[in-house]
Amino acid sequence: MNKFQTLLESSNIVLADGAMGTMLFEAGLQFGDPPEVWNIAHPDQVRAVQRAYLEAGAQILLTNTFGGNRFRLGMHNLQSRVPELNRTAAVILRAEVEAAGGMALVAGDIGPSGEILAPLGTLEYADAVDGFAEQAAALIAGGADVIWIETMSALEEMQAAIEGVRRVSPEIPLITTMTFDTHGRTMMGIKPEDAAKTLLGWGAAAVGGNCGNGPEELLTVVKKMKAVAPDAILVSKSNAGMPELVNGKAAYRATPEAMAQYSIQVRDAGARIIGACCGSTPTHLKAMQEALQEAVPA
Repeated sequence: MNKFQTLLESSNIVLADGAMGTMLFEAGLQFGDPPEVWNIAHPDQVRAVQRAYLEAGAQILLTNTFGGNRFRLGMHNLQSRVPELNRTAAVILRAEVEAAGGMALVAGDIGPSGEILAPLGTLEYADAVDGFAEQAAALIAGGADVIWIETMSALEEMQAAIEGVRRVSPEIPLITTMTFDTHGRTMMGIKPEDAAKTLLGWGAAAVGGNCGNGPEELLTVVKKMKAVAPDAILVSKSNAGMPELVNGKAAYRATPEAMAQYSIQVRDAGARIIGACCGSTPTHLKAMQEALQEAVPA
């Protein structure tokens, strides 16, 4: 049995972490700069964020590698550093998890390429697979327990990411989440029901939604996925409310109390892995953890 299965057997509800980028911006990361560089330049700052989420009760933590593929890092001429930045991200998170007792899981975070696959865009499918395989190899070498592919809007890109991971490791558990922020569908028109069935068919151990326009949107996603995949491990990782532009920066208004309420709602709708995304902090996550502990399941 792998560590992910063990965690699911020991916890009916698994708490995932909250935002990394939001916290690094607070710590001084400049808008437009790649957060992944901080794994090397400021590892103590990255670990401090992860430590705070562990102390808030997180049982799955994502590496600081959301944009750690060659396509996004290539925008900063950092494509040659993909192995170093990703492996180091997993190593420092593993160190933090072990320092906290070693019970939480290290999830290697893979985000979208930032490009559109051919024929609609210019990124060839085989090149996408190569890029995601390179990132996955480094994350697994650094000690990732699972790979978490998130914030995807196209099934073709999700398939390329899954294929890339599987090229490196046929057995590592895959958690897959898409973003349904366009009238209940992804930007590329994918419905939650179709995403769930397709991703489970491709071997995902857990499926769900993340980011988007706030808790209400994710609640709907979980309900729709539950309807077509009643036995699946469902994931909900919502932003802290709908983003608003304030002084040129995204601001998220959801209070810790609101996120605590969201966590109970998505739990009752069928989600088993519950976390938070953009705009969230360890304070939000602690409120969620306390609410989930106190509330009696519906």
